Amino acid sequence: MGLSLEVDPPLTDALRDEMVALWTTVVNDGGAVGFVPPVVADDVRPTAEAALAAVADGTDRLVAGFEAGRLVALLFVADNGHRLKNHWRTLKRVMVAPGQQGKGYGGALMREATVVGRKMGLDALQVTVRGGTGTENFYARLGYREVGRVPDAIRVAPGDDREEIIMWLDLRRDR
Repeated sequence: MGLSLEVDPPLTDALRDEMVALWTTVVNDGGAVGFVPPVVADDVRPTAEAALAAVADGTDRLVAGFEAGRLVALLFVADNGHRLKNHWRTLKRVMVAPGQQGKGYGGALMREATVVGRKMGLDALQVTVRGGTGTENFYARLGYREVGRVPDAIRVAPGDDREEIIMWLDLRRDR
């Protein structure tokens, strides 16, 4: 059946619950999306609700991927909260359900974020990566380039600090 992408889908209670469930599953499978496993839905829900509130008020955008009507992927195109940075956005919480990885869904999700960014008239998109995960290679294949590393920026656990790797995609190249 494949992946169906939707930008800013209706934020129903069912979608909110699916999002929390997906986020919880991704974290518990080792995904670096703002938490360290193990987590339960109640751990994730406040962060998810805050992210959805920013979508509901129009500050941020949500790109959601569905397979057979079920949420299997998502990311947020997040405002930087500063007028001097209004020409670019940060992609946050990029995730694909563990059972759906390897099907190209992550790439499709990121390409749709690029379309959203261009439609918004943005100059660039940024995504940050938790060091030690290797996901910077995924973003590099999509045209993102590493522009910096912040040492010890992410504390996964006491004594386990990771770099934050900053990746950048210039959207002006193909205008």
